[in-house]
Amino acid sequence: MKFKDLIYAITCLSFAVVIGAAVYEHLAVVPKWSMAPPASLTMFQGPYGLNAQAFWIPIHPITMLLFLATLIVSWKTERKNAVATAFIGYLVVIAVTAIYFVPELIAITTTPYLDVIDSDLMNRAQMWESLSLLRLGVLIILSLTLFLGLAKSKEANTYQLYVR
Repeated sequence: MKFKDLIYAITCLSFAVVIGAAVYEHLAVVPKWSMAPPASLTMFQGPYGLNAQAFWIPIHPITMLLFLATLIVSWKTERKNAVATAFIGYLVVIAVTAIYFVPELIAITTTPYLDVIDSDLMNRAQMWESLSLLRLGVLIILSLTLFLGLAKSKEANTYQLYVR
C-alpha cells in the first residue's frame, strides 16, 4: 500500500470516528438531556458530569490535519476533488459548530438544576437537536464523498476497487 493510500484511509477512518461519535450522541445522550431540561441536565453537572469535550476537542484538529495531509498528497490525482469537497464542507461544519452549536449547548447544559421542566429551554434543546441532526446528515454526505474518492482511480470519472 502506498503512503498516499494509507494517509487517505486514515483520514477516512478519523472522519468516520467523528461521525460515529455524533451518531452515538444522538442515539444515547441527546435524547436524555433534551427530554426535560433543566431537570434532565444532571448528566452534565457536578464533579462526575459528562465531559464530551475530552473527545471532541482533540478529534477535530487531528481530523483536519489528516484532511490537509491527504489533500496535499492527493493534489495531482483524481482524488483531489473528493478530498477538497469533504474538507471544505467539514471546515464549514466546524465553523457553524463553533459559532452556534457549542455556545448554545453550553448555555443549555449549564443551566442550574431545577426539578421542573422549562418549556423555553426544552424548545431550545429540541431546536438544537433538530439542527444537529441536519449537521450530522451533511457530515454523512461529506463522508460518502470522501469514501468514494478513496476508490477513485487515476483516470477521470472512473472508480476501481482495491481487491487483491
